[in-house]
Amino acid sequence: MTPVLQHLSDTLPNGLRIVTVEMPHLHTVTVQLYVKVGSRFETRKDNGLSHFLEHMLFRGTQAYPSSYALNFAVERLGGTLDAETGRDCSMYPLSIATESVNEAFELLAEVVGRPLFDDIDLERQIIIEELNEDYDEDDVEVSADEIGRRLIFGDHPLGFRITGPRENVERFTVADLRRHHGRFYVANNMVLAVAGPVQRDRVREMAAAHFGRVPSGELAVESAPSFDQTAPRYEFAGEPGSQTSVSLVFRALSEIDDDYMASLALLRVLDDGMSTRLHYQLCDQLGLAYSIGAGLEPLHDVTLLEIEGTTGHAKIEELIGQALRLLEQLRDTPCAAEELDKVKRRYRHDVAASRDDPHSMASWFGGAALYHSPPSLRQRLDQMESVTAEGVLRAAGRILRPERFAAVVVGGLDGPRQEAVRSLVASWR
Repeated sequence: MTPVLQHLSDTLPNGLRIVTVEMPHLHTVTVQLYVKVGSRFETRKDNGLSHFLEHMLFRGTQAYPSSYALNFAVERLGGTLDAETGRDCSMYPLSIATESVNEAFELLAEVVGRPLFDDIDLERQIIIEELNEDYDEDDVEVSADEIGRRLIFGDHPLGFRITGPRENVERFTVADLRRHHGRFYVANNMVLAVAGPVQRDRVREMAAAHFGRVPSGELAVESAPSFDQTAPRYEFAGEPGSQTSVSLVFRALSEIDDDYMASLALLRVLDDGMSTRLHYQLCDQLGLAYSIGAGLEPLHDVTLLEIEGTTGHAKIEELIGQALRLLEQLRDTPCAAEELDKVKRRYRHDVAASRDDPHSMASWFGGAALYHSPPSLRQRLDQMESVTAEGVLRAAGRILRPERFAAVVVGGLDGPRQEAVRSLVASWR
């Protein structure tokens, strides 16, 4: 039986929440700062500002006035300065040796608390280059991820591009950045997660020393998406090349839903190794693609289940049709006992492996704490163990429905093949 691994929670007087995961058997520490900010909290006018701000925090601070000085200070500790902005949050992770934890706290607090916002026009060009990766030479969007989320979420901010549109990036000013920073980068809107061979009291002491002066501010409040979808949604984006890619996206269940763990089991029946249904049936037995995979993207109050694959133009209709038939089987027929047993065994193995990874533990407990109390490993293990074939069938019945489904195809299909794929998706029931 996997021993209990505790996550210990504290709150500083200014409102900063701290999550400590004591892992004395390890030799490195991960410090991750989560900020409740992202495209979900933006308007059309501000869309892309959270991502732009994340970039600008790396341009130097009052104590480290250039990107070189800042990166050198981090790298001398053995770590690398990194960040990621999504729809629900921005994350700043730093993995370092145990003896460097206090310096890591000082550096992270400096990065998010005292940015200079220098070189905005230079960083603007870098972001535009990043944004250009999602468009072809005719300025047509070819990012299946962004298109699929827009189809699912419509006009809600969860459907906005994380990077924002090019016209926004081109006009954002330092004043915009300072306004956004002052609103969201406040103690009540942050969670500091620390995992590794650390002690709770010492973590709290260091956090108070370096983050205690962060203004309290206010917790950001998210708006829930509403859904009026009644049938599958579809979009095609033409892109030259020898292959066509497809993304099948379903609006799934939130992490706090009673059927969430059954939906995770459903995902693993679909794709968790070469003997699972997607790879074995579509690749190994039918030869429709070299690879095809599925994943879950959990957001605060909804999760996306997505299947992605790439194949030759002539095979794309059959690949989509076979994938949809496979989903129908999961929706209509309970999975085999041996499949569910394998899912549970592999899940136990993955949870055990995560206990040797401070980054995984900081992510598990820290990211969730922005929105709700994270479950313990023991709770998740018990929940997975209690999943039944009927529970997986129920989750599949709730998720794999036409009113929750969107498909995006990107590639070089001719007119008749485009229409055939569109008809296939539209008629799925």
